[in-house]
Amino acid sequence: MTRNILAIPASILLLSVAIPSAGQTLSDTHAMAVGTHMVPSQVQGQSDLSHAITVHPQLTDEQMADLYMARKEYREASDIYKRLAEGAPQNPVYLNKLGISLHQQTALALALKCYERAIKVDPQYADAENNIGTIWYQRKKFGKAIKAYHKAITLRNDMAVLYSNLGYAYFGDKKYEESIGAFRQALALDPQLFEHGGSRNGSVLQDRSVEDRGRFYFLLAKSFAEAGNYERCLIYLRKAKDEGYKTMNEVKTDPAFAAYLNQAEIQEILAPKPADTPQP
Repeated sequence: MTRNILAIPASILLLSVAIPSAGQTLSDTHAMAVGTHMVPSQVQGQSDLSHAITVHPQLTDEQMADLYMARKEYREASDIYKRLAEGAPQNPVYLNKLGISLHQQTALALALKCYERAIKVDPQYADAENNIGTIWYQRKKFGKAIKAYHKAITLRNDMAVLYSNLGYAYFGDKKYEESIGAFRQALALDPQLFEHGGSRNGSVLQDRSVEDRGRFYFLLAKSFAEAGNYERCLIYLRKAKDEGYKTMNEVKTDPAFAAYLNQAEIQEILAPKPADTPQP
């Protein structure tokens, strides 16, 4: 069955590198590292100024690969990361980034091997453990994904994205209460998580694809209601209704929405659509 994809990209990868503006090439980016400054002429009697060129270091191989990733040129990036990983096999960051570049090319088996090698090098590397979870999530092996995300959280319990990924995995496994609990933890760490990616330095992947979008939006609305964020609760309740969620009346009996039940916006959402109103 083909999964419906949220408006948010299925895999979000944020990189802390400067991306060239439109019309610039990679060589232009190198050229940007070259600047000029003015120095007084040392020749007596001359009052004009001459230019001296100051050359700054070019991008490192890793920075260049990161730039390729930011521009979604994954094959070029993986070539560099592979060379870096071969030259420094005990560097888990290179292995993890190589895995991500392969992951983005849907070479999931190879990506998984890279993440597992990164964990073997550094058993405390939460980023790679999380990325293992995304492999299992994409393969719909939700139990294995949940296990990997829990391991990552054990290593780093201060990263909202890890709890968010866990919430998606629980949702995929139809464990809805556990899903809400994970999203609640994510929102406690980062109330704006669903307004941005939340990835860290291009080393942590997220998969935000779901099948039952109506139920998913309803659960998000419930999570925001429990967090006291009425505005976001309204947004996701409306999304749930637009997706055709069939049990919107759960709002009337679920304690999470009790504080907002008499609000005009909530009543408007719960009102049946004109097409749903029985004709005389």
